[in-house]
Amino acid sequence: GLTNYWGYNPINWFMVEPRYAATADPLGELREAVAALHAAGIEVLLDVVYNHTGEGDGQGPCLAFRGLDNASYYRLDAEAADGYANLTGCGNTVDASHPRVLQLIMDSLRYWVEVVGIDGFRFDLAATLGREPLGFDKGAGFFDCLKQDPVLAHVRMIAEPWDIGPEGYRMGGFGPGWSEWNDRYRDVVRGFWRGDEGLLPELAARLLGSADLFEHQGRRPWSSINFVAAHDGFTLADLVAHEMKHNEANLEANGDGHGHNLSWNNGVEGPSDDPAVLAARARDVRNLLATLFLGQGTVMLAMGDELGRTQQGNNNAYCQDNALSWLDWATADTDLIAFTAELAAIRRAHPVLRRRHFLHGSVAAADGTPDVQWLKPDGTALEPDDWHDPEARAILLALAGDAPTEIDDDGHPSLDARFVLALNAGREDRELHLPPGDWSVRLDTSGEASTRSLPARSVVLYRQEARR
Repeated sequence: GLTNYWGYNPINWFMVEPRYAATADPLGELREAVAALHAAGIEVLLDVVYNHTGEGDGQGPCLAFRGLDNASYYRLDAEAADGYANLTGCGNTVDASHPRVLQLIMDSLRYWVEVVGIDGFRFDLAATLGREPLGFDKGAGFFDCLKQDPVLAHVRMIAEPWDIGPEGYRMGGFGPGWSEWNDRYRDVVRGFWRGDEGLLPELAARLLGSADLFEHQGRRPWSSINFVAAHDGFTLADLVAHEMKHNEANLEANGDGHGHNLSWNNGVEGPSDDPAVLAARARDVRNLLATLFLGQGTVMLAMGDELGRTQQGNNNAYCQDNALSWLDWATADTDLIAFTAELAAIRRAHPVLRRRHFLHGSVAAADGTPDVQWLKPDGTALEPDDWHDPEARAILLALAGDAPTEIDDDGHPSLDARFVLALNAGREDRELHLPPGDWSVRLDTSGEASTRSLPARSVVLYRQEARR
Protein backbone atom coordinates (compact mmCIF):
# COMPACT_ATOMS: atom_id res chain seq x y z
CA GLY A 1 0.00 0.00 0.00
CA LEU A 2 0.89 3.69 -0.02
CA THR A 3 2.84 5.23 2.85
CA ASN A 4 4.69 8.40 3.88
CA TYR A 5 7.93 7.00 2.46
CA TRP A 6 9.84 10.28 2.25
CA GLY A 7 8.92 11.32 5.79
CA TYR A 8 8.11 14.95 5.00
CA ASN A 9 5.34 15.20 7.60
CA PRO A 10 7.21 15.28 10.93
CA ILE A 11 5.62 15.21 14.37
CA ASN A 12 8.72 15.16 16.59
CA TRP A 13 11.79 17.15 15.52
CA PHE A 14 14.07 15.14 17.80
CA MET A 15 13.24 11.59 16.69
CA VAL A 16 14.80 9.25 14.16
CA GLU A 17 12.15 7.65 11.95
CA PRO A 18 12.05 4.05 13.28
CA ARG A 19 10.83 2.61 9.95
CA TYR A 20 14.22 3.37 8.42
CA ALA A 21 16.08 1.32 11.06
CA ALA A 22 17.04 -2.35 11.00
CA THR A 23 17.09 -2.71 14.79
CA ALA A 24 15.22 -1.43 17.82
CA ASP A 25 17.83 1.32 18.25
CA PRO A 26 17.39 3.75 15.34
CA LEU A 27 19.33 6.54 17.06
CA GLY A 28 22.28 4.25 17.72
CA GLU A 29 22.21 3.07 14.12
CA LEU A 30 22.26 6.63 12.83
CA ARG A 31 25.11 7.67 15.09
CA GLU A 32 27.10 4.62 14.02
CA ALA A 33 26.44 5.39 10.35
CA VAL A 34 27.50 9.02 10.76
CA ALA A 35 30.70 7.95 12.52
CA ALA A 36 31.51 5.49 9.74
CA LEU A 37 30.94 8.12 7.06
CA HIS A 38 33.11 10.60 8.95
CA ALA A 39 35.86 7.99 9.13
CA ALA A 40 35.69 7.78 5.32
CA GLY A 41 35.97 11.57 5.01
CA ILE A 42 32.31 12.10 4.15
CA GLU A 43 30.22 14.80 5.80
CA VAL A 44 26.58 14.09 6.62
CA LEU A 45 23.82 16.65 6.09
CA LEU A 46 20.25 16.20 7.27
CA ASP A 47 17.20 17.22 5.25
CA VAL A 48 14.95 18.87 7.84
CA VAL A 49 11.33 20.03 7.78
CA TYR A 50 10.51 22.84 10.20
CA ASN A 51 8.06 24.66 7.93
CA HIS A 52 5.05 22.41 8.63
CA THR A 53 4.09 19.32 10.62
CA GLY A 54 2.12 16.14 10.08
CA GLU A 55 -0.90 17.57 11.88
CA GLY A 56 -2.14 18.87 8.54
CA ASP A 57 -4.92 21.40 8.05
CA GLY A 58 -7.86 22.19 10.30
CA GLN A 59 -9.33 18.75 9.69
CA GLY A 60 -6.11 16.99 10.66
CA PRO A 61 -5.34 15.12 13.89
CA CYS A 62 -4.22 16.69 17.15
CA LEU A 63 -0.86 15.02 17.73
CA ALA A 64 1.59 17.61 19.05
CA PHE A 65 1.74 21.39 18.71
CA ARG A 66 -1.96 21.79 18.01
CA GLY A 67 -2.74 20.45 21.47
CA LEU A 68 0.02 22.41 23.20
CA ASP A 69 -0.51 25.94 21.89
CA ASN A 70 -2.09 26.02 18.47
CA ALA A 71 -1.99 29.80 18.06
CA SER A 72 1.70 30.04 18.91
CA TYR A 73 3.11 27.16 16.88
CA TYR A 74 1.09 27.74 13.70
CA ARG A 75 0.34 30.71 11.49
CA LEU A 76 -3.40 31.25 11.57
CA ASP A 77 -5.53 32.93 8.93
CA ALA A 78 -9.00 34.08 9.88
CA GLU A 79 -9.98 34.26 6.21
CA ALA A 80 -9.05 30.64 5.48
CA ALA A 81 -11.85 28.08 5.60
CA ASP A 82 -10.09 26.04 8.29
CA GLY A 83 -8.38 28.97 10.01
CA TYR A 84 -4.85 27.97 8.99
CA ALA A 85 -2.38 29.78 6.76
CA ASN A 86 -1.11 27.29 4.21
CA LEU A 87 2.14 28.70 2.83
CA THR A 88 3.67 25.25 2.43
CA GLY A 89 1.07 23.29 0.50
CA CYS A 90 0.92 20.84 3.40
CA GLY A 91 -2.08 22.19 5.28
CA ASN A 92 -0.32 24.22 7.96
CA THR A 93 2.60 26.59 8.41
CA VAL A 94 4.89 26.65 11.44
CA ASP A 95 5.34 30.17 12.85
CA ALA A 96 9.12 30.37 13.12
CA SER A 97 8.90 34.02 14.18
CA HIS A 98 7.47 33.08 17.59
CA PRO A 99 10.22 33.06 20.28
CA ARG A 100 9.25 29.69 21.77
CA VAL A 101 8.91 28.04 18.37
CA LEU A 102 12.27 29.47 17.35
CA GLN A 103 13.81 28.17 20.57
CA LEU A 104 12.50 24.67 19.87
CA ILE A 105 13.89 24.70 16.32
CA MET A 106 17.32 25.79 17.59
CA ASP A 107 17.26 23.10 20.29
CA SER A 108 16.41 20.51 17.65
CA LEU A 109 19.22 21.60 15.32
CA ARG A 110 21.76 21.57 18.14
CA TYR A 111 20.60 18.09 19.13
CA TRP A 112 21.34 16.68 15.69
CA VAL A 113 24.78 18.31 15.64
CA GLU A 114 25.89 17.58 19.20
CA VAL A 115 24.30 14.18 19.79
CA VAL A 116 24.33 12.62 16.33
CA GLY A 117 27.27 14.44 14.70
CA ILE A 118 25.40 15.95 11.76
CA ASP A 119 27.53 18.40 9.74
CA GLY A 120 24.80 20.57 8.29
CA PHE A 121 21.22 20.87 7.15
CA ARG A 122 19.09 21.30 4.06
CA PHE A 123 15.97 23.23 5.04
CA ASP A 124 12.79 22.23 3.24
CA LEU A 125 10.80 25.29 2.06
CA ALA A 126 13.28 27.52 3.87
CA ALA A 127 11.54 30.73 2.82
CA THR A 128 8.85 29.91 5.40
CA LEU A 129 11.42 30.03 8.19
CA GLY A 130 12.43 33.56 7.22
CA ARG A 131 8.90 34.95 7.30
CA GLU A 132 8.26 37.77 9.73
CA PRO A 133 4.86 39.52 10.11
CA LEU A 134 5.53 41.64 7.01
CA GLY A 135 6.95 38.83 4.87
CA PHE A 136 10.31 37.22 4.15
CA ASP A 137 13.33 38.93 5.70
CA LYS A 138 16.90 37.64 5.35
CA GLY A 139 17.51 39.31 8.71
CA ALA A 140 14.64 37.41 10.36
CA GLY A 141 14.98 36.03 13.86
CA PHE A 142 15.58 32.53 12.52
CA PHE A 143 18.71 33.64 10.67
CA ASP A 144 19.93 35.80 13.56
CA CYS A 145 19.62 32.88 15.97
CA LEU A 146 21.65 30.64 13.69
CA LYS A 147 24.43 33.22 13.30
CA GLN A 148 24.82 33.86 17.03
CA ASP A 149 24.62 30.22 18.12
CA PRO A 150 28.12 28.91 19.04
CA VAL A 151 27.30 25.46 17.62
CA LEU A 152 25.11 26.18 14.61
CA ALA A 153 27.11 29.13 13.30
CA HIS A 154 29.77 26.70 12.07
CA VAL A 155 27.73 24.04 10.27
CA ARG A 156 26.63 23.97 6.64
CA MET A 157 23.27 25.53 5.81
CA ILE A 158 21.40 24.85 2.56
CA ALA A 159 18.06 26.43 1.69
CA GLU A 160 15.30 25.30 -0.57
CA PRO A 161 14.69 29.01 -1.21
CA TRP A 162 10.96 29.13 -1.76
CA ASP A 163 7.50 28.32 -0.45
CA ILE A 164 4.06 28.80 -2.01
CA GLY A 165 3.13 31.92 -0.03
CA PRO A 166 3.13 35.54 -1.26
CA GLU A 167 6.53 36.48 -2.71
CA GLY A 168 7.68 33.03 -1.69
CA TYR A 169 10.34 32.60 -4.38
CA ARG A 170 13.53 33.85 -2.69
CA MET A 171 16.34 32.48 -4.87
CA GLY A 172 19.51 34.39 -4.06
CA GLY A 173 17.86 36.05 -1.08
CA PHE A 174 19.57 34.16 1.72
CA GLY A 175 22.57 35.72 3.38
CA PRO A 176 26.31 34.94 3.47
CA GLY A 177 27.10 31.47 4.74
CA TRP A 178 24.08 29.93 3.04
CA SER A 179 23.91 27.75 -0.06
CA GLU A 180 20.70 27.50 -2.07
CA TRP A 181 19.10 24.95 -4.34
CA ASN A 182 19.37 26.60 -7.74
CA ASP A 183 16.29 25.67 -9.76
CA ARG A 184 17.27 28.18 -12.44
CA TYR A 185 20.37 26.05 -13.05
CA ARG A 186 18.20 22.92 -13.25
CA ASP A 187 15.75 24.44 -15.70
CA VAL A 188 18.23 26.00 -18.11
CA VAL A 189 20.39 22.88 -18.30
CA ARG A 190 17.33 20.74 -18.97
CA GLY A 191 16.02 23.23 -21.52
CA PHE A 192 19.36 23.51 -23.33
CA TRP A 193 19.69 19.76 -23.78
CA ARG A 194 16.02 19.44 -24.71
CA GLY A 195 16.75 21.82 -27.59
CA ASP A 196 14.93 24.94 -26.39
CA GLU A 197 15.80 28.25 -28.04
CA GLY A 198 17.59 31.33 -26.78
CA LEU A 199 19.18 29.93 -23.63
CA LEU A 200 22.88 30.77 -24.09
CA PRO A 201 22.99 33.84 -21.77
CA GLU A 202 21.19 32.02 -18.97
CA LEU A 203 23.26 28.86 -19.46
CA ALA A 204 26.52 30.82 -19.32
CA ALA A 205 25.53 32.52 -16.06
CA ARG A 206 24.66 29.19 -14.45
CA LEU A 207 27.82 27.40 -15.63
CA LEU A 208 29.93 30.08 -13.94
CA GLY A 209 28.22 29.72 -10.58
CA SER A 210 25.35 32.24 -10.90
CA ALA A 211 27.20 35.42 -9.96
CA ASP A 212 24.08 37.39 -10.89
CA LEU A 213 22.23 35.71 -8.02
CA PHE A 214 24.89 35.56 -5.33
CA GLU A 215 27.90 37.83 -5.84
CA HIS A 216 26.16 41.08 -4.88
CA GLN A 217 26.03 39.87 -1.28
CA GLY A 218 29.69 38.93 -1.19
CA ARG A 219 28.84 35.27 -1.51
CA ARG A 220 30.87 32.65 -3.37
CA PRO A 221 30.18 30.16 -6.18
CA TRP A 222 29.62 27.38 -3.65
CA SER A 223 26.43 29.22 -2.66
CA SER A 224 24.82 27.78 -5.79
CA ILE A 225 23.70 24.17 -5.33
CA ASN A 226 23.65 23.02 -8.94
CA PHE A 227 21.42 20.07 -9.77
CA VAL A 228 19.58 18.59 -12.71
CA ALA A 229 17.47 16.09 -10.77
CA ALA A 230 16.58 15.62 -7.10
CA HIS A 231 14.46 13.25 -5.03
CA ASP A 232 11.53 15.49 -5.92
CA GLY A 233 10.79 15.03 -9.63
CA PHE A 234 12.02 12.79 -12.42
CA THR A 235 15.15 10.72 -11.99
CA LEU A 236 17.86 11.54 -14.50
CA ALA A 237 17.07 8.40 -16.51
CA ASP A 238 13.37 9.25 -16.59
CA LEU A 239 14.07 12.85 -17.59
CA VAL A 240 15.27 11.69 -21.02
CA ALA A 241 12.67 8.92 -21.40
CA HIS A 242 9.38 10.64 -20.53
CA GLU A 243 7.73 13.79 -21.82
CA MET A 244 4.83 13.29 -19.41
CA LYS A 245 4.66 12.31 -15.74
CA HIS A 246 3.16 8.91 -14.96
CA ASN A 247 2.04 9.03 -11.33
CA GLU A 248 -0.97 6.74 -11.59
CA ALA A 249 0.47 4.46 -8.89
CA ASN A 250 0.01 7.29 -6.36
CA LEU A 251 -3.78 6.89 -6.74
CA GLU A 252 -4.33 10.62 -7.26
CA ALA A 253 -5.50 10.32 -10.88
CA ASN A 254 -2.05 11.48 -12.04
CA GLY A 255 -2.89 14.94 -10.69
CA ASP A 256 0.06 15.17 -8.29
CA GLY A 257 3.64 16.10 -9.14
CA HIS A 258 4.88 18.89 -11.39
CA GLY A 259 3.56 19.01 -14.91
CA HIS A 260 6.32 21.29 -16.24
CA ASN A 261 9.41 19.09 -16.26
CA LEU A 262 11.40 20.26 -19.32
CA SER A 263 11.86 16.60 -20.17
CA TRP A 264 11.99 14.69 -23.46
CA ASN A 265 11.73 11.03 -24.44
CA ASN A 266 14.02 10.60 -27.47
CA GLY A 267 11.18 9.39 -29.66
CA VAL A 268 9.46 6.82 -27.45
CA GLU A 269 7.49 7.47 -24.27
CA GLY A 270 8.73 5.24 -21.47
CA PRO A 271 10.46 1.85 -21.76
CA SER A 272 11.97 0.94 -25.11
CA ASP A 273 14.07 -1.87 -26.56
CA ASP A 274 15.12 0.15 -29.62
CA PRO A 275 18.95 0.29 -29.57
CA ALA A 276 19.00 3.76 -31.16
CA VAL A 277 16.59 5.17 -28.57
CA LEU A 278 18.52 3.60 -25.70
CA ALA A 279 21.83 4.94 -27.06
CA ALA A 280 20.41 8.45 -27.41
CA ARG A 281 19.07 8.37 -23.86
CA ALA A 282 22.35 7.12 -22.45
CA ARG A 283 24.22 9.87 -24.30
CA ASP A 284 21.84 12.52 -22.99
CA VAL A 285 22.33 11.31 -19.42
CA ARG A 286 26.09 11.59 -19.89
CA ASN A 287 25.64 15.09 -21.32
CA LEU A 288 23.61 16.19 -18.31
CA LEU A 289 26.08 14.70 -15.85
CA ALA A 290 29.08 16.25 -17.61
CA THR A 291 27.41 19.66 -17.68
CA LEU A 292 26.69 19.34 -13.96
CA PHE A 293 30.15 18.23 -12.83
CA LEU A 294 32.22 20.55 -15.02
CA GLY A 295 30.63 23.88 -14.07
CA GLN A 296 31.36 26.27 -11.22
CA GLY A 297 29.32 25.95 -8.03
CA THR A 298 28.40 23.03 -5.79
CA VAL A 299 27.38 19.76 -7.43
CA MET A 300 24.33 17.89 -6.13
CA LEU A 301 23.63 14.43 -7.52
CA ALA A 302 20.51 12.49 -6.54
CA MET A 303 21.38 9.04 -5.22
CA GLY A 304 20.74 6.45 -7.90
CA ASP A 305 21.17 8.75 -10.89
CA GLU A 306 24.76 7.56 -11.20
CA LEU A 307 23.54 4.00 -11.79
CA GLY A 308 20.57 4.72 -14.05
CA ARG A 309 17.71 4.36 -11.56
CA THR A 310 14.20 4.72 -12.96
CA GLN A 311 10.86 5.39 -11.29
CA GLN A 312 9.03 4.47 -14.51
CA GLY A 313 8.06 8.08 -15.09
CA ASN A 314 6.72 8.77 -11.59
CA ASN A 315 7.94 12.25 -10.64
CA ASN A 316 6.44 12.33 -7.14
CA ALA A 317 7.21 8.96 -5.54
CA TYR A 318 6.74 10.24 -1.98
CA CYS A 319 4.34 7.41 -1.12
CA GLN A 320 6.09 4.51 -2.84
CA ASP A 321 7.94 2.30 -0.34
CA ASN A 322 8.53 -0.40 -2.93
CA ALA A 323 10.68 -1.29 -5.94
CA LEU A 324 9.65 1.94 -7.66
CA SER A 325 11.77 3.91 -5.17
CA TRP A 326 14.35 1.41 -3.97
CA LEU A 327 17.86 1.16 -5.39
CA ASP A 328 18.35 -2.03 -7.40
CA TRP A 329 22.05 -2.73 -7.44
CA ALA A 330 21.51 -5.83 -9.58
CA THR A 331 20.44 -3.65 -12.52
CA ALA A 332 22.98 -0.87 -11.96
CA ASP A 333 24.56 0.58 -15.10
CA THR A 334 28.23 -0.06 -14.34
CA ASP A 335 29.39 1.98 -17.32
CA LEU A 336 27.44 4.99 -16.07
CA ILE A 337 28.86 4.54 -12.57
CA ALA A 338 32.38 4.54 -14.01
CA PHE A 339 31.63 7.62 -16.12
CA THR A 340 30.27 9.50 -13.11
CA ALA A 341 33.29 8.51 -11.03
CA GLU A 342 35.57 9.82 -13.77
CA LEU A 343 33.74 13.15 -13.76
CA ALA A 344 34.12 13.40 -9.99
CA ALA A 345 37.82 12.58 -10.24
CA ILE A 346 38.40 15.26 -12.89
CA ARG A 347 36.59 17.87 -10.82
CA ARG A 348 38.49 16.91 -7.68
CA ALA A 349 41.85 17.07 -9.44
CA HIS A 350 41.43 20.50 -11.04
CA PRO A 351 40.76 23.63 -8.96
CA VAL A 352 39.99 25.62 -12.11
CA LEU A 353 36.72 23.66 -12.30
CA ARG A 354 35.69 24.69 -8.78
CA ARG A 355 36.96 28.20 -8.20
CA ARG A 356 36.22 29.84 -4.85
CA HIS A 357 35.56 33.23 -6.47
CA PHE A 358 33.44 34.20 -9.44
CA LEU A 359 35.17 34.43 -12.81
CA HIS A 360 34.66 37.50 -15.00
CA GLY A 361 37.60 37.43 -17.39
CA SER A 362 39.26 40.26 -15.49
CA VAL A 363 42.41 38.29 -14.56
CA ALA A 364 44.84 37.18 -17.25
CA ALA A 365 47.58 34.59 -17.58
CA ALA A 366 51.15 35.62 -18.41
CA ASP A 367 50.40 35.56 -22.15
CA GLY A 368 47.35 37.79 -21.72
CA THR A 369 44.73 35.05 -21.94
CA PRO A 370 41.74 35.88 -19.69
CA ASP A 371 40.86 33.42 -16.96
CA VAL A 372 37.50 32.80 -18.66
CA GLN A 373 36.28 33.26 -22.24
CA TRP A 374 33.13 32.29 -24.14
CA LEU A 375 33.78 31.13 -27.69
CA LYS A 376 31.91 29.88 -30.73
CA PRO A 377 32.95 26.55 -32.27
CA ASP A 378 34.94 28.50 -34.88
CA GLY A 379 37.15 29.83 -32.08
CA THR A 380 35.98 33.45 -32.17
CA ALA A 381 34.44 35.26 -29.22
CA LEU A 382 30.67 35.46 -28.96
CA GLU A 383 29.28 38.82 -30.05
CA PRO A 384 26.00 40.27 -28.71
CA ASP A 385 24.02 38.92 -31.65
CA ASP A 386 25.48 35.45 -31.10
CA TRP A 387 24.28 35.36 -27.50
CA HIS A 388 20.72 36.00 -28.63
CA ASP A 389 20.68 33.78 -31.71
CA PRO A 390 17.65 31.51 -31.17
CA GLU A 391 19.25 28.80 -33.29
CA ALA A 392 22.53 28.65 -31.36
CA ARG A 393 23.04 25.22 -29.81
CA ALA A 394 26.81 25.07 -29.27
CA ILE A 395 29.11 27.04 -26.99
CA LEU A 396 32.68 26.79 -25.66
CA LEU A 397 33.81 27.79 -22.18
CA ALA A 398 37.58 28.39 -22.09
CA LEU A 399 39.25 28.37 -18.67
CA ALA A 400 42.85 29.50 -18.22
CA GLY A 401 43.94 27.61 -15.13
CA ASP A 402 47.34 29.31 -15.24
CA ALA A 403 45.80 32.74 -14.64
CA PRO A 404 46.54 33.82 -11.04
CA THR A 405 42.86 34.10 -10.20
CA GLU A 406 43.16 32.66 -6.71
CA ILE A 407 45.64 32.01 -3.94
CA ASP A 408 45.85 28.52 -2.47
CA ASP A 409 46.00 27.66 1.23
CA ASP A 410 49.79 28.03 1.21
CA GLY A 411 49.68 31.57 -0.14
CA HIS A 412 50.70 30.67 -3.70
CA PRO A 413 48.75 31.20 -6.93
CA SER A 414 46.40 28.26 -7.51
CA LEU A 415 47.58 27.25 -10.98
CA ASP A 416 46.11 24.54 -13.15
CA ALA A 417 45.87 23.35 -16.74
CA ARG A 418 43.84 25.14 -19.38
CA PHE A 419 40.51 23.63 -20.36
CA VAL A 420 37.84 24.17 -22.96
CA LEU A 421 34.42 22.82 -22.09
CA ALA A 422 32.50 22.37 -25.34
CA LEU A 423 28.75 21.75 -25.37
CA ASN A 424 26.79 20.95 -28.52
CA ALA A 425 23.07 20.34 -28.03
CA GLY A 426 22.45 20.49 -31.77
CA ARG A 427 21.75 17.60 -34.11
CA GLU A 428 24.78 18.22 -36.32
CA ASP A 429 28.53 17.90 -35.81
CA ARG A 430 30.42 21.18 -35.70
CA GLU A 431 33.85 21.96 -37.09
CA LEU A 432 36.02 23.05 -34.19
CA HIS A 433 38.80 25.60 -33.83
CA LEU A 434 40.36 25.54 -30.37
CA PRO A 435 42.62 28.33 -29.06
CA PRO A 436 46.31 28.12 -30.09
CA GLY A 437 48.34 25.32 -28.53
CA ASP A 438 48.38 21.55 -28.21
CA TRP A 439 45.08 20.19 -26.97
CA SER A 440 43.86 16.72 -26.08
CA VAL A 441 40.44 15.24 -25.39
CA ARG A 442 40.11 14.69 -21.64
CA LEU A 443 36.46 13.59 -21.60
CA ASP A 444 33.93 12.93 -24.34
CA THR A 445 30.30 11.91 -23.90
CA SER A 446 30.01 10.76 -27.52
CA GLY A 447 33.16 8.71 -28.03
CA GLU A 448 33.61 10.44 -31.39
CA ALA A 449 35.24 13.79 -30.60
CA SER A 450 38.55 15.12 -31.87
CA THR A 451 40.36 18.41 -31.53
CA ARG A 452 38.87 19.43 -34.87
CA SER A 453 35.31 18.19 -34.53
CA LEU A 454 32.60 18.64 -31.92
CA PRO A 455 30.03 15.87 -32.36
CA ALA A 456 26.31 16.47 -32.23
CA ARG A 457 24.65 16.00 -28.84
CA SER A 458 27.90 15.93 -26.90
CA VAL A 459 29.98 17.45 -24.13
CA VAL A 460 33.73 17.39 -24.65
CA LEU A 461 36.38 18.58 -22.22
CA TYR A 462 39.65 19.56 -23.90
CA ARG A 463 42.85 20.01 -21.93
CA GLN A 464 46.07 21.93 -22.49
CA GLU A 465 48.91 21.74 -20.00
CA ALA A 466 49.46 24.80 -17.81
CA ARG A 467 52.11 27.27 -18.89
CA ARG A 468 54.37 27.79 -15.91
